[in-house]
Amino acid sequence: MDDTLQALKELSNLSHHPLNGGEFNCLNDVDGEEEEEYDIEAWETITKCFREVQSVLDQNRALIQQVNENHQSKLRDNLVKNVALIRDINSNISKVSRLYSDLSVDFCNIVHRRRELALFESKNRDDNVDTAES
Repeated sequence: MDDTLQALKELSNLSHHPLNGGEFNCLNDVDGEEEEEYDIEAWETITKCFREVQSVLDQNRALIQQVNENHQSKLRDNLVKNVALIRDINSNISKVSRLYSDLSVDFCNIVHRRRELALFESKNRDDNVDTAES
């Protein structure tokens, strides 16, 4: 959990991200290109998921409105249609749950790769310092 919170803090510290209308600002580590790649990948993953979720939620909003209209009409045929509409709503809720689950896995993988990169870069810096001191 702490790793995820740290990664979120790092991502939130990006002051000039394209989603905010600015230019991308990497975190000034040794290999900025690779770090920027992971930042962009993280933002693209998050953005894609949220867009898909929003689309499904918009569909549910329309379905719920239809269910409400059918219920208010109190017509037998409309009430029967609500059964299928409610099934669609439940299916969409399951889809949103899957999307968030996939996002969680994808985000954890990005954090894991980023930590591996940071560890590798740190080790390389330490090796370079040791070599320079010799």
